[in-house]
Amino acid sequence: MKAIVMAATGSPDVLQLRELPTPALPDEFHCLVRLHAASVNPLDCRIRRQKPYFPSHFPAILGCDGAGVVERAGGSCTRFKAGDAVYFFNGGLGGPESGTYAQYALVHENYLARKPGNMTMREAAALPLVLITAWEALVFRGGIEPGQRVLIHAGAGGVGHVAIQLARFLRTRVATTVSGDDKSRFVGTLGAELVVDYTTQDFVAEINKWTERTGVDIGLDSVGGDTFLRSIDAVRLYGRLISLLSTPLDLAHVNRARARNLILGYVGMAAPSVMGNHRARLAQTRILEQGTRLVEQGKLKVIVSDVFTLDRAADAHAAMEAGHVQGKIVLDMD
Repeated sequence: MKAIVMAATGSPDVLQLRELPTPALPDEFHCLVRLHAASVNPLDCRIRRQKPYFPSHFPAILGCDGAGVVERAGGSCTRFKAGDAVYFFNGGLGGPESGTYAQYALVHENYLARKPGNMTMREAAALPLVLITAWEALVFRGGIEPGQRVLIHAGAGGVGHVAIQLARFLRTRVATTVSGDDKSRFVGTLGAELVVDYTTQDFVAEINKWTERTGVDIGLDSVGGDTFLRSIDAVRLYGRLISLLSTPLDLAHVNRARARNLILGYVGMAAPSVMGNHRARLAQTRILEQGTRLVEQGKLKVIVSDVFTLDRAADAHAAMEAGHVQGKIVLDMD
């Protein structure tokens, strides 16, 4: 099979196309999936630049998201069989489970979900990581409830545009930050009530105006740095501020959060895979199954902004790192 292999950390040029043996089923509970598409995520770029979670397993195949068709199922598999269309979050962290930048992937059947019937393979491949991340942030960490107000930063990005739709499905009012008129219009079509162009507006001032100086119930940060720190002042007393990134908190910032009795939470949705927590990984599969229902009911969609062939994975990483991506970037194996 053709695969993109990373033998060292560094620039996108470390991603090289190679011919590898098609993997064999390791046991009777795994499926061999013929991949049609995989998405490129900021997580992939961070691993490529810095280090995989399991550096002893170099060389590595990146890519956590995939969509394709089961080519072979182990003898004890009951959830899926050959010919089933599936999508999943699995592997791609530099560990023993290789990633999705390849024509084939091995996945335990418990981590597969049925592909939404009204989605293309490209769209399905783009959904797993961003849906699981948005769900864990808003539902598991944010404790979201109907009627609440939610601030979602970078609403036109991969996680952001899915989080807006999820928050609206859960009957909340949504504010979001973006840059430029095109992205402002885009997030408006997803249901954002307040759209703040952070290049020309102060989002804290706009949020306080929108909430009559109360603050939002939940803030979701996917930007980090000063955006996270300033968000403390946009969340209400006893509210929750959730970040997808490491945050530069010092004592003064902690005291500002403490003055509002905030709950600060973090989401790194790769953690269950890194820590080998089977129960948590099953919970992520349940999220994908719920995602299938929402997509088929017309309540959730994912936007694919750019498509690259597998051999152009390095170009896809360069595009991701150039920034300002609207929606998702996808690799097409076909």
